Amino acid sequence: MLNYNPLHCLPSSEELPDSNDTPVDNEVQNLIPGLLKTTLALVWCDRWDWFFGVDMGIYYDPEKSAIVPDGFLSLGVKRFVDEDLRLSYVLWEEKQLPILALEVVSQIYREEYNIKKEFYAKELGILYYVVYSPLRRKKTPLEVYRLVEGEYILMSGNPVWLPEIGLGIGRERGIYQGIVREWLYWYDEEGQRLLTPEERIREAEERAAFEEQRRVEAEQKVKMLIERLNALGVDPETLS
Repeated sequence: MLNYNPLHCLPSSEELPDSNDTPVDNEVQNLIPGLLKTTLALVWCDRWDWFFGVDMGIYYDPEKSAIVPDGFLSLGVKRFVDEDLRLSYVLWEEKQLPILALEVVSQIYREEYNIKKEFYAKELGILYYVVYSPLRRKKTPLEVYRLVEGEYILMSGNPVWLPEIGLGIGRERGIYQGIVREWLYWYDEEGQRLLTPEERIREAEERAAFEEQRRVEAEQKVKMLIERLNALGVDPETLS
């Protein structure tokens, strides 16, 4: 008797489109999730049980089109599936829902506050839904929702702590790829912002320059001391 596995009849990630082919409104929709992803890649460099997708299709039903958040985070999955990486995120292959979905609203309103919000809550059951609308003025640009009994409840604070992830998410002005503006960042439990890869490099370069300066100053002091001793007729080699 043949062993029947219904998963074998479903399309694989290689057979499904990797995005919805809808162009983003501007660079911010790619840069913000990209910043969050690169920071995670540095902070969680020794972890292999997470994946952060940027503008990647999530397939939740073989009969329906993918949903494509600007960014999403999954825990408890392989960080890399193979050398070709993921083409899309297929739930019947991954067997793990994303824990967080991110939508960045720019010039064109794309139903992030109603239809998408309802879909992530009711259809998928994603624990955290993050909406960032940088052009908002009367309300906070960043809203972080947590799923409670099938409904999203708005969380307060900036940053907002996400205990299941072990990180907080928040907004503040900074520099990324040479661009000065407000960005979204990860934070630790004490509310300290995690440094981006660029900031880590800059910090290391500044530390190296400082140590080099100290070395040069120390050598100059030794040279001056030797010169003074020689002027006094004292051979520095005879000093213990």
